[in-house]
Amino acid sequence: MINYYTSTGEMMDFVKEAEKAEKRIRTYIRRTPLEFSHFLSKEGDTKVFLKLENLQLTNSFKIRGAINKVLSLEKNEKERGVITSSSGNHGAAFAFITSKLGIEGTIFLPEYTSQAKRTALQNYGTKLEFIGNDCVHTENHARKIAIERGLPYISPYNDPQIVAGQATIGIELMEQLKDIDVVLVPVGGGGLISGIAGYLKSIDKNIKIIGCQPINSAVMYESIKAGKIIVKESLDTISDGTAGGIEEHSITYDYCKKYIDDFILVSEEEIKESIKLIMKHHYMLIEGAAALTVSSFLKSKDDFAGKNVVLIISGAKISLDKIKEIMC
Repeated sequence: MINYYTSTGEMMDFVKEAEKAEKRIRTYIRRTPLEFSHFLSKEGDTKVFLKLENLQLTNSFKIRGAINKVLSLEKNEKERGVITSSSGNHGAAFAFITSKLGIEGTIFLPEYTSQAKRTALQNYGTKLEFIGNDCVHTENHARKIAIERGLPYISPYNDPQIVAGQATIGIELMEQLKDIDVVLVPVGGGGLISGIAGYLKSIDKNIKIIGCQPINSAVMYESIKAGKIIVKESLDTISDGTAGGIEEHSITYDYCKKYIDDFILVSEEEIKESIKLIMKHHYMLIEGAAALTVSSFLKSKDDFAGKNVVLIISGAKISLDKIKEIMC
């Protein structure tokens, strides 16, 4: 049985926590489809399945971890209010669940956050505060404020309950596909791949887990290569959902180091082309982070011949401006 540690060093049973999360959040989320891709299967001479988290509530997998964490809080903690930091999908998930449960929530965002994202979050009635020009700086500040105010901090990825929530995708995959050989997962802070990999490898250690990152922001890949979490400036990337640094001492670093079998890094053009391919062949909009798994599969398709391959399609939030840019 694979175990992992909390930030305090206490060992936890990964499968047990994932199953607890599944029971806790089931009535709040969608069981997303696992769709067979005829186009990608033909391209790679294999069987490719898309796990469509872009069809999840708030159009991203992030709601799984956010709901699991908020629901695991004590009553008095919920009554005091909660704080998080995010410029994207985690913020939307946080705003959704706090609004639904009537909990006062505050989201700290980087100062560069677009007006469209600000408006979307404000629609939930959530309080927004702006600080920093990098997601790590924003996270550090938000955590500091949470401590000062005595409020729970809901991390986008660096929390066992967040990771356990994302692991519920692994539970669904094992129920939806009898034989899984390889799973390709987008990687930013590492919460999604930690949850999926930790759960799946607990059930079947032979399942290969591939981390997918943009060349312009491959912080987790570079950190694992360096043997420690590094500070690395990210270049502009259409995969904004995985961009930016990793919080110091994040529990996800050790999970990724232990469970990820390999990484595939892709260019901006490869990501954009994959967004277009999914629009053309599956008639769906996906965001840049979600396209990482598609472009990674196509880049290394010969390595997957004859296997059952799952691509995690992590989210759908992409602006009209980005779509216009891609289609031109």
